[in-house]
Amino acid sequence: MLSTKAYAAANASSPLAPMQIERRAPGVHEVLIEILYCGVCHTDISYARGYFPNPVFPMVPGHEIIGKVVQTGDAVTGHQVGDTVGVGCIVNSCRSCPECGSGHEQFCDALRPTYAGFEEDGKTPTFGGYSTRITVDGRYVLKIPPGLSPAAAAPLLCAGITTYSPLRHWNVGKGSKVAVVGLGGLGHLAVKLAAAMGAEVTVLSRSDHKKADALHLGASDFAVTGNPENLARLRGRFDLILNTVSASTDCDLYLSLLGRDGTLVLVGVPDGLLSINPFGLLMKRKSVAMSIVGGIRETQEMLEFCGEHNIQSDIEMIGIAQINDAYERILKSDVRYRFVIDMASLR
Repeated sequence: MLSTKAYAAANASSPLAPMQIERRAPGVHEVLIEILYCGVCHTDISYARGYFPNPVFPMVPGHEIIGKVVQTGDAVTGHQVGDTVGVGCIVNSCRSCPECGSGHEQFCDALRPTYAGFEEDGKTPTFGGYSTRITVDGRYVLKIPPGLSPAAAAPLLCAGITTYSPLRHWNVGKGSKVAVVGLGGLGHLAVKLAAAMGAEVTVLSRSDHKKADALHLGASDFAVTGNPENLARLRGRFDLILNTVSASTDCDLYLSLLGRDGTLVLVGVPDGLLSINPFGLLMKRKSVAMSIVGGIRETQEMLEFCGEHNIQSDIEMIGIAQINDAYERILKSDVRYRFVIDMASLR
């Protein structure tokens, strides 16, 4: 076992603090990765503070991991020592169910998350990327295209694939009319990705203070949803609305903006039950769906797409000692648009 520095939450009410954890030496199919950068996701806060069910403590959050391969097992063929690689939200799955067989490991019933889950023994917690190294099965390790900045690529491993996957699933392409609700860590990447796919992108927001950012990121339109004139102008316009906000959702408002066969997709988890007027769905055959991250194959596809189109996250770099302050700032939407930890600050 390899003693490793990390930052962890001891319980749901404690701030993150230094902790020594154990990493296993790589097995025949595994790689040992020196972590260089780790993005900070809103999900990290939800798990570390016990907002999500079944938290596992002590908890080392972090599933937007970029690092260098420092050791490989004998059977690893896809990665070599020195490669820049990524680890996202998934570090293992059963590899035998229909979901795994179709490249949708994110839906595997035996999915092993990067943190807040358990290792194969069912007792040892999985620890995430707020640490100096990690050991992962090479089949769940991703190649980072050389043109991407390692630090700015880190949020692609969660925020990027969380928005890319529904855009691909609902066949967004040239001429598609897409709305993005919220311009935060998820939303700013959704705008970049949808625009690169050829869509006409509109950002929907409660205020206009990010309008200039939205247009700079690739949106062609911006609308404040509290303005009745905007709602009238956009009624029935969109093929897809991607709601990236982790808060209560006015589904009826957004459904009114969809055209025939349009879909409202939630990629943020609402903080309460959804309320939907069924007639908003009945008329013009509209749908409401939710989506999580993609599988390993689709995540690699997303990274290659981002490399081709030079899509990276807009980041603010922090040291690990700033993580608790960063959590508070995220909850206040005080970051443009994703915190990334320089893990050299933990060594």
